[in-house]
Formats: sequence, C-alpha cells, structure tokens
Amino acid sequence: MTPSNTPVNMPYKVPHRDIRALVALRTLVRLLIIVWAGSVAMPATAAEDTTRSWSMAEFGTPLYDESMTHWPYVNPDAPKGGNVVLGAFGTFDSLNSYILKGSWPRSIGLVGDALMVTSADELSAAYGLLAQSVEYPADKSWIIFNLRPEARFDNDTPITAADIEFSFNTIREHGRPFLKSYYGEVESVELLSEHQIKFSFTSTGTMKPLMKVAGLAPLSVEYWKDKDISKTYLTPQPASGAYSISNVDAGRSITFKRNENYWGKDLPINKGLSNIDTIRYDYYRDTEVMVEAFKAGDIDFRSENSSKRWSTAYTIDEVDSGEIVLDEPPEATPGAMQGYFFNLRRPPFDNKQVRQGLTLLYDFETIKRTILYNQYERINSYFPNSEYGVDGPPTAEEIAILEPFKDQLPEEVFTTEFKAPVSDGSGRNRQQLRQALALFNEAGWALSNGKLMKDGQQMSLELLLVQPDQQRVAAPFLQNLNKAGVATSVRIVDSAQYQVRTDDFDFDLISARLAFYPPPGAELRSYYGSLAADERGSANYGGVKNPIVDQLVEQVITAESLDKLQAANRALDRVLLWNYYLIPQFYVDKHRIAYWNRFGQPDTQPKYISYTGSGFPTGWWVDETLDAKLDLSR
Repeated sequence: MTPSNTPVNMPYKVPHRDIRALVALRTLVRLLIIVWAGSVAMPATAAEDTTRSWSMAEFGTPLYDESMTHWPYVNPDAPKGGNVVLGAFGTFDSLNSYILKGSWPRSIGLVGDALMVTSADELSAAYGLLAQSVEYPADKSWIIFNLRPEARFDNDTPITAADIEFSFNTIREHGRPFLKSYYGEVESVELLSEHQIKFSFTSTGTMKPLMKVAGLAPLSVEYWKDKDISKTYLTPQPASGAYSISNVDAGRSITFKRNENYWGKDLPINKGLSNIDTIRYDYYRDTEVMVEAFKAGDIDFRSENSSKRWSTAYTIDEVDSGEIVLDEPPEATPGAMQGYFFNLRRPPFDNKQVRQGLTLLYDFETIKRTILYNQYERINSYFPNSEYGVDGPPTAEEIAILEPFKDQLPEEVFTTEFKAPVSDGSGRNRQQLRQALALFNEAGWALSNGKLMKDGQQMSLELLLVQPDQQRVAAPFLQNLNKAGVATSVRIVDSAQYQVRTDDFDFDLISARLAFYPPPGAELRSYYGSLAADERGSANYGGVKNPIVDQLVEQVITAESLDKLQAANRALDRVLLWNYYLIPQFYVDKHRIAYWNRFGQPDTQPKYISYTGSGFPTGWWVDETLDAKLDLSR
C-alpha cells in the first residue's frame, strides 16, 4: 500500500411467522456483531458474500484485531513536545507532490492521513484510519470505504468522500505517470454518501488494487474549488494528518507543527506516534556540508548512506562521550534494486552484448575492498533481501511459467542461477576485460589504438550523477571502461536538473534505486512495462520494452495466491537479470543511524523499521532529562 471506515447500515426485516425464525435472526445478528467487533473477514450473508472489517490483508489475515489498544512497538504514554531538526539533500520549489512539474519535499507525507495505514510489523496489511470500515466482495471487484464522520482537516472542515474522490481524480487527470500507473486498475469511483465512497476495478481475484486505493489521502474540495491543482504552489493546503506545514522557505527549509487538536490522536493506531511538536527539514546541496552540520549540532538525526563516512566521519569526541549515538539496527525490509541503469533507447546500450560487456567491467570486489569498507554485498536480484527474488537455479514452478517463452529466452534462464561477475578483487580484472572485449567484438566493436571503435566512432558513455560523492564510488568502474577503449565522462547536476533529465530520459547511464511494495504488483508496469518506456517521467528509466516482461508482470499482478505470485515474480526476476538491462550494484542488510542523545525510544522495535532518507522514527520522543544534558539551543 502506498502513498477507512464507519459502521455500515444493514437493514433486516424481522420475520413474524414463527419463533424459530426469530431465534435464527438473533443468532445471525450476534455473529455479525462478533465479526464487526473483531475485524474477522467473514461474509455478511451467504448471498452477498461481502467482507466487512476495519482491516484487510493482501494475503492471509491481518496480525492485529480491533481489541488492539496501541501498536506493540510504541510507548502509548510517550510525552509530547520538543523540536527536531533534520537534514534533506537537494532543494524544492513546490508543495504539489501529485504533478510532474517541480520538486517537492519528500517529507510532505507528514500532513496527509490515508484511508488506511500499514503496521510496521507486516508487509501487506492495512488498518482503518480515515476509514472506519471497508466492504468488498469475494471476487475483489470493488471496495467501499466508510469514512469516520469525526475526521477533519486542520482548518476544522470535515473530511468527506468527495475529498477522496477529488484526490483520486487529481491523480488520474494531472498526476505523474508513476501515480497514474499505480492506480491503473481503478475502473470507476462512486460517491455513495457524504462519508462513503466506492472504487470498482477492472481486475478481479486480487487484493492488490484494493490495498492501493486504501493508501489515498484527501485533498480538500472546498479549498481547491477556486484554485488550480495542476500547478505548482508553495502555500500550504489544509492538512488531514497529525502535522501541518507552519513555515516554508522555498528550497531551504520546511517546518511541520504538530496539530494539538488533531482529530485522530486518540485512535489506537495513532497512540504513541507523532510525539514531536515541531519538525524542521533544512535543505543542503552538499552532503558533506550536511554531515558537518549534524556534527555541529544543527541537525539531530541522520541516516548514513556512505560507507566511507560511516567509517571515518564520526570518529569525534561527541561519539566517545555518548552525546552522539551511532547504531546499526538490522534491516528486514525487502530491498530495492540499486544499479547503473542503461538508457536502452540509445545505441550502443540497445545491444545486449554491449550491456553484458559493460557489466563485466564493473569490478565490485575491488570497489567493496577499496571504497566500500567491506560493508556491502552484491545485488543479484531485482528484489533483494526478500522472498520475491531469485535464489539458486530456477524451480519447477518458475520453469513452467517460463516454458511458453523458451524459444525467445536465453538458455541460461532455464538452467543457471544468475550471478553478477566476480573478480579476484585485485583491481586488475584482466579476465573480465578479455571477456568484455570478446562481447564487444561480437557486437561489431573493435579495439583500435586503445579506442573501442565501430563505423569510425568511438564508444562513449556519460554517467549522470546528482551527488558528488557518487563519483568516488564510480571511479574504478570508469577506469575499467577507459581500459577497454570506452570514452567516459561524468556530469554532476543539481537535484532540479537531475529530475528534469531523468524525466526526459536524457542520459546514457544513471545510478538509481527502484523499491517495490511487497508483495510486488502494478508498480512493476511503471518500472519495466513497455507502455511506460517512452512516457515522460515514468519510472522505467532504462526503457525496457519486452513483451515477455509485460506478460510476466501481468501474471504477478493477477496471481491468486502468494505462492503463485512469488513464482511468477521470480520468473520475471530471471528474465530481467539475464537481459542485462542494468548493472546491479550493492546493498547493506543493516541501517546506519547517528543521532544526538536526546530522545526516548520504545522498548520494542517494529520488525520493518525504516530510516531511509532523512526519516525520523515517528515513535521517538524528546527525553527532557537527556535533552537537558546537551547544549543544543537553537
């Protein structure tokens, strides 16, 4: 689920023919009450076969029922108050996260409540927030959300079904390509009442579309009735969540203030969360400057993504004294594919042999030893650290799925485990260089006077980067390319220009990450689908156009069981890997966080905790005793 529910009126006619009918009716009512109170997914009647509940799961049943008083990984009595300053990389010039134009702060989600929310102990379950209950049939062809009448924006206007409809229509009419694709299975939206909205789908038999629309947040129809939602803006709109935007300094900082009158603060799913009064994000265009700001006490918390900085930048007195805490909590969340993405729309990257040859020149073992401080492992799946990616040779189930395409796929897909090339780590990489040159020769490229030539032109490659420190990690790879006769260059641009160039697919090679939403679903169309390949702003960075990939993606989306979904997704994984659409890089199975020792934390941590970007754990709070020991007056 990206990016709930009032009781349903269920009229019953009381039969008067005999006492047995009345007893039967009372028994049925009791059963319905049990279902209603316990969120058990049971049909309301045999005829309707409709589930009514406060929660739902894509597969299986949700972990928690309505007897839950709070999440087990929060402190429900956590004190409120204090302030936090966080760092964010880049800049922003708009608060409109729906449209393609402009750059928006990634923290904007703090101000918007969704129809339903996930727990941090599960990967594919949702619980009612704006919605108090949901209804859906056995074939999953539609879903009804019954909104809480008490839900309100921070300007004290009610949140209604019309606000959800407006939000969805904004995405459909003006949204970024990825957002449009994400909700592609929605066939229609219908307002049933002021607090009841129905979504119907083109698909059946799968919970994925239902889970997706459950992540929708409202836009105030009343506020936007005389404004243009298709434009960028910097004036905050009404907030539906626990925080509202209190100050905007475009491109420099954005400040969120906790709403003390937040309508949902006493809901069990919100207790112990959103404890900080004020959260400010300061923007930096240089990561090294941002790290120094943290060490100087200008930033309270950061999630480190550089092995060099983690190993060298925090050897300071404040760490030794305990004023700054360094921690490495485990990372259990399924990982993202991080890699160098070829632009397949341009020669020579439209040639598989060329891509495979370039992949051979990426000497990960040397990079890991000399630059990454041995902190990372190689990625060998588009779905790393998860049960959805390949592991070992193909299984019988995967082979059965791939069999119809056998004459169109490399033989290795059916017989061999994919492993990215492995060097001896010496930095010389001679064997891989010879193999790469052989592949280049097969594609018509020949080494002449130290230059890789074809039709009088030297093979050239420009690596487009947005963070200067990425150049250091790329340097050994570029050196190997030069040894093979490839003319290389690096262009570092600011975040705004990078956004435009990737939206326009104006690059040869970029370093990017594609996270998936477990279990994988329709987002795969935007990542790897042919229809998204040439759609400006889509997430199909490489421009993959492969009818086999398209068909496998649809099998994943329409899978009727978790086992079938996993098998189809692993088959897809193998096809993507063996086509060398990108050069897999690396991942780390733990977080690296640094923070000033002024926070309280719950005794129990969730299974799937996330600190990505500048994300601050919403269950933490300012501990006045610890805070008083530090001199961080701002």
